[in-house]
Amino acid sequence: MQHQGFDFYSSNKRLFGQCWHGEETKAVVLLVHGMGEHSGRYTGSIIPELVHAGYAVYSFDHFGHGHSEGKRGYCPSFKAVLNTIDDALELIEERFAKLPVFLYGHSLGGNVVINYTMQRASSIKGIVATSPFLRMAFDPPSWKMNVGKICYYLLPFITLPSGIEPKYISRDEREIEKYKDDPLVHDRISPNYTFPFIKWGEWALNNPKKLNTPTLLLHGTGDYITSHWASKAFAKQSDYITLKLYKGGYHELHNDLEREDVFETVISWLDSFFDK
Repeated sequence: MQHQGFDFYSSNKRLFGQCWHGEETKAVVLLVHGMGEHSGRYTGSIIPELVHAGYAVYSFDHFGHGHSEGKRGYCPSFKAVLNTIDDALELIEERFAKLPVFLYGHSLGGNVVINYTMQRASSIKGIVATSPFLRMAFDPPSWKMNVGKICYYLLPFITLPSGIEPKYISRDEREIEKYKDDPLVHDRISPNYTFPFIKWGEWALNNPKKLNTPTLLLHGTGDYITSHWASKAFAKQSDYITLKLYKGGYHELHNDLEREDVFETVISWLDSFFDK
């Protein structure tokens, strides 16, 4: 597996990107990570599986994440985050012109890839969304939401603890410890990474007919962070969505107990586009 790191600019911010590929490549997967983590966390799970199956993988660290520039947990705007997809797709086109491109988003990244394909004309072949942040699985304290809304308009740069408990990412204790020990993982979140994503998650749920891209949606029923009920409701309203629920599965299915089935499901679904 060959690997290359690189920098690119989006909204006048330097972002860190990475590419992995093998000797032969039949398509490209652009992987969009979740809140508080970074692209490197997937090198021990889905990325090598995809490369072994013949897919090149591109990914990058969001604004304020990983090795990218910016205050931890802050982004310029929801639109700016969608623009990073456009910028990354341009880089992919330069290197892998004419190859099909799939989007793969986890959690907040799932919100991003779903909204990107629903709002912007593109030639994306398909979407994989794991535990997408269409709606939270819990109700934050009302005082925290009220303070956050005020900050969204007056102090958008302020960051607060995200409230994500490491124990809820996986049922595998080893993965929890790796998450805690990762120096690039953080628990900061700004109003710009909260309220626009809540708004557009609800927008997606209310506008399922705007989704016209084949989508594989995976969610664990034991997810305490993002709502699997929202994923079920979304899938029920669209013929383009293939939904698979993992009974008792936690938030990071690619790091959870049924990870091998997750890998097989994702790759089988991607491969189905080439069997036709």
